[in-house]
Amino acid sequence: MNFAVLDSGTGGIPYMLYLKKKCPQMKCAYLADSANFPYGEKTEARITECASEAVSLIVKAWNPEAVIVACNTISVTALTELRTRYPQIPIVGTVPAIKVAAEVSRNRRIGLLATNATVNHPYIRRLEHDFASDCTVFARGDPDLVAFIEHDLFTATEHEKFEAVQPAVKYFAQYGCDTIILGCTHFIHMADIIQEAAGPAA
Repeated sequence: MNFAVLDSGTGGIPYMLYLKKKCPQMKCAYLADSANFPYGEKTEARITECASEAVSLIVKAWNPEAVIVACNTISVTALTELRTRYPQIPIVGTVPAIKVAAEVSRNRRIGLLATNATVNHPYIRRLEHDFASDCTVFARGDPDLVAFIEHDLFTATEHEKFEAVQPAVKYFAQYGCDTIILGCTHFIHMADIIQEAAGPAA
């Protein structure tokens, strides 16, 4: 097995498909830890233990050359510990694109849409300090939108999808954010709808 993708639900599927497209010759396994969903509402210790158990299963079942963590919450919370516990295998994380957002924002007001665990983690403060010190970041943890995508997205109407993103879009609009970071891989499934709802200003 060349690589395995670990996710806290089904949000990382686009990442796996992208990797397969870029490296079609490589074999890929995908583990969605839906039994422990939602990760974003757990304590740091519990997130780390759940993720560690998942990596242990991956290593035993597939022995991949690398593990890609397609989850911002796991990455900001547990990546360092996972690398310590499994030093024999490269573990690649996914973190909110604060650096990129700071590069493209015109008015220096950035929205971060993620899980509660991600937006409240000190790692996010470090990213803001290192890459967006001249910006104001307005963070919103949105477990309801994460749950909607995990459980209802594929049966929802277009109207229901649009309504589901409205609370987040309105939150960032009231602060004049011209850039919104999708800091949870679940939100990739709704990127087009979030963009449409936010309009050309974001």
